[in-house]
Amino acid sequence: MKPTVLGPVAPANAKALYDLDFFEWTARNAELLRAGRLDQADLEHIAEEIEDMGRSERHELRSRLRVLLSHLLKWKFQPDRRGRSWVATIRVQRDDLVDLLGEMPSLTPYLREQLPDVYPVAVEGAIEETNLADATFPPACPFSLDQILDPDFFPE
Repeated sequence: MKPTVLGPVAPANAKALYDLDFFEWTARNAELLRAGRLDQADLEHIAEEIEDMGRSERHELRSRLRVLLSHLLKWKFQPDRRGRSWVATIRVQRDDLVDLLGEMPSLTPYLREQLPDVYPVAVEGAIEETNLADATFPPACPFSLDQILDPDFFPE
């Protein structure tokens, strides 16, 4: 038996670990899966955790897209305020989005599909940071996903 903070936990209790010690649960279930002992693994929670990982990746994509869009809007509608920090934010968010999509290309259609939903939130962020009127910004996203991800695209 392997000692934990709670004391020794028998392998048969791997399912009970989920609520008691998540880290130990991950280690124990990984060990059980590698050994092919599926009958002892906590398959239901493993499936939930895998789904949560997917949701987390989608959330990160949406969040990065929102920040990038907000900065592209500020760039377009506040040309007199353009600076190196905006360029840096645009480049970092864009690079990270491209990297994530490179690792998970199946999420590209998801990101394209989410663009209309993320855009209004990005507009709210741009309004909050610029004090520009809501009417300044188009009702629909003026940029395609290809433009948004293009490293040379800076709207004029």
